[in-house]
Amino acid sequence: MEPRNQEGGHLRAGLLEKEPLQEVDEEMVSEVDLNNTITEEEKEEMHNELTKLEEEIATLRQVLSSKEKRHSELKQRLGITPLSELRHNLSRGWNDMQTSTAYKKTSETLSTAGQKTTAAFSNLGSAISRKFGDMRNSPSFKSFEEKVENTVTNIKSKVGGTSSGGSFEEVLSSAAQASAQDIPTNNLPENSERTC
Repeated sequence: MEPRNQEGGHLRAGLLEKEPLQEVDEEMVSEVDLNNTITEEEKEEMHNELTKLEEEIATLRQVLSSKEKRHSELKQRLGITPLSELRHNLSRGWNDMQTSTAYKKTSETLSTAGQKTTAAFSNLGSAISRKFGDMRNSPSFKSFEEKVENTVTNIKSKVGGTSSGGSFEEVLSSAAQASAQDIPTNNLPENSERTC
């Protein structure tokens, strides 16, 4: 190790080095044992402080152990079980969460989203109803409706004369009966003779 002057600089051939440290000097500094820079008095002070801290830590551990034991005894005497503690902690945690700003903002956002979704479905239902109404009023639907009415009227007139009225089911039932009467029970032609 190079000798040092009173200001802590390195001496080279009796002169104070005025140039900044170079790479070679940095390598030498990193190899210096840091324990050599501590005086014997400082080492002794540090050892004394270390011993004192270790004693304080041991004392604090004993105090903590004693307090934990008393804590456990009090809980046992009060009937506080781990399960009831867990319930209490969960309840308090749930309450804390509900009062948090993040929960409130999320809840408000979900509520708003639900309202908007409900409004969207309502608007969709209204739009579909309106489209069906528009479709029913359209000329092509009116034409179809008229054709169905004419067909029903024709069926009614063929089945039961000119009587009007009756439900759609009655008309279908009458039409089914009329078609059953029109079907011949005999598959033989009428003009052919039977031979026995």
